[in-house]
Amino acid sequence: MAQAKYYVVWVGHQPGIYRSWADCQAQTKGYPQARFKSYESEAEASKAFERGWQKSLNFSGSGSASASGKAASNEAPPEVDYNSISVDVGCSGNPGIVEYKGVDTRTGEIIFYQGPISKGTNNMGEFLAIVHGLAYLQKQGSNKTIYTDSVTALSWIRKKEVASNLVRDASTEEIWTLVDRALKWLKTNTYTNKIVKWDTKKWGEIKADFGRK
Repeated sequence: MAQAKYYVVWVGHQPGIYRSWADCQAQTKGYPQARFKSYESEAEASKAFERGWQKSLNFSGSGSASASGKAASNEAPPEVDYNSISVDVGCSGNPGIVEYKGVDTRTGEIIFYQGPISKGTNNMGEFLAIVHGLAYLQKQGSNKTIYTDSVTALSWIRKKEVASNLVRDASTEEIWTLVDRALKWLKTNTYTNKIVKWDTKKWGEIKADFGRK
């Protein structure tokens, strides 16, 4: 039996905590810049609702103490271009519910957030996050770099093709609609932004990390 989920809606038709994905969708679908997220327990959901979406959706906070007793730095080495955005995905199951976000690499401030998308894959979410970032930066007239930790998504961006085995049916219609739209954007727009693979071994987790590993 699937574990119950609790859906927090911070920004939507009626903010609150909901017990089903259908109820969450009813409050957020079609609502501009809706902000919502799923949690495993009611206690977690209640705390997150009180914190607000700005804090609850930003997992890139300051470093914690390491095993050696030294403070873990929230700063990456100098070779990182801080005048950039970083993107990442959170996926509950694969396939499963997908969320993604883009943040300011220097501050961790959330620039855009999308989700939960009812059913998709990690790679599809990574791909959508990059294209969302490109479209966002184009509107801003910005040539900033985009960082991603997904080799697969980078490959899909270069080829302008998505090689996913996810079946197209009613349960995956939402993410496939977004992917098809993203592919159309790639094929009809040009950009000069660099898209760079985040070096996790050197720099630690990407600044947009959802903290679910």
